[in-house]
Amino acid sequence: MAHPSISTSAPVEPRRTPLRLLALLTAMSGVSSLSLNILTPAMPSLVTKFAADPANVQLTISLYIMGLAAAQLVFGPLSDRFGRRVVVITGLALASVASTLAIFAGSLASLVIWRVVQSLGASTGQTIGRAVIRDLYERDRAASIIGLVTSVVVLMPMLAPLLGGILDTLFGWESIFVFSAVLSAIVFAWTVMALPETHNIAPPFRKQFSSDFRALAASPRFFGYALCAGLGSGPFFSFLGAAPHVTVSMLGRTSAEYGVWFFIPSFGFMAGNFAVSRLAARFGIDALIWWGIALTIAGTMLTAAVYAAIPGWDMATIFLPQIIVGLGNGLLLPTAVAGAVSVRPQVAGTASGMTGFIQMAIGACAAQLSAHVIAGASSAMPMLLLMLAFAVATAGAVFILVR
Repeated sequence: MAHPSISTSAPVEPRRTPLRLLALLTAMSGVSSLSLNILTPAMPSLVTKFAADPANVQLTISLYIMGLAAAQLVFGPLSDRFGRRVVVITGLALASVASTLAIFAGSLASLVIWRVVQSLGASTGQTIGRAVIRDLYERDRAASIIGLVTSVVVLMPMLAPLLGGILDTLFGWESIFVFSAVLSAIVFAWTVMALPETHNIAPPFRKQFSSDFRALAASPRFFGYALCAGLGSGPFFSFLGAAPHVTVSMLGRTSAEYGVWFFIPSFGFMAGNFAVSRLAARFGIDALIWWGIALTIAGTMLTAAVYAAIPGWDMATIFLPQIIVGLGNGLLLPTAVAGAVSVRPQVAGTASGMTGFIQMAIGACAAQLSAHVIAGASSAMPMLLLMLAFAVATAGAVFILVR
């Protein structure tokens, strides 16, 4: 089947991005985040089902994130070499197959294995989506488009915990993977039919993978932006790893209730991403990064202060102030990513993959660490302190490396 091509050696800066292409990039980018977050409300159910320790069940989240990280490090450069289309189409097919096989997992170990395979395939949507945007736009405009796409993509992890909680409550955890398999298959078919090739495919003799990696890794500016995206994700993943256990184990609420409350920080994140789509071209990405860091630190400190001041804490104590953290992350992450993939635009796929690797690797560590610190705790304060530590570290990375 023939497919359209917008191959170009430099951003072509189209006056308007076709709505159909934006919708497709949004769907591609959303597969990985939805598949990640939809399982979180089922953590307590998986503990019961497999008679496992909560920290071991948390591997279905943290190793999924590590799979996302490792895969982006491979698929980004491959898309520079072979083109964007073939890589993302292969990945989405793999995600659908792995989701289907996870339905029949008879042990926690097999479920974790299929979750990792699922993450490998799902990672291509986000990695290639960022590279496609950078193929078409210059840095600040790319940040605006990434922010616009992400402001819609964030609806998926917003809805995912609610949907996952409902599916788990009504039909069991297996139904979550049925939904993921169908979604991946639909996006796969859509991509096959509609995604144009936006990258000049390298000739067969090009063997620059290692040199591309070295050139990016040697750039303090690239590493600063990428580390900013990674450490900046730390507060969110720390919350993601501990909040379900705080909700169910400490407060005695249901997984569906966790899904409803998760909307609050997600709304802040969506608002931040939408603001980037409007403000990046005017103020530049570096200013928005600092605004995002300031809001993330302020929101985390406010949450800890409110929690410490209210003896009879509840869901509102933990979740309501998180809207400020979400807003800060929404400003910070798309701008940091746009900065990273713009350092060397000709290898945007490699840059996107390396940035995604750093972001997801730090996220996986944050999620697993938060699950461990909250496991034996009698309060939510360890989670909040971990979130604050990541936010402060982000400020340090930007101050030292991004000049």
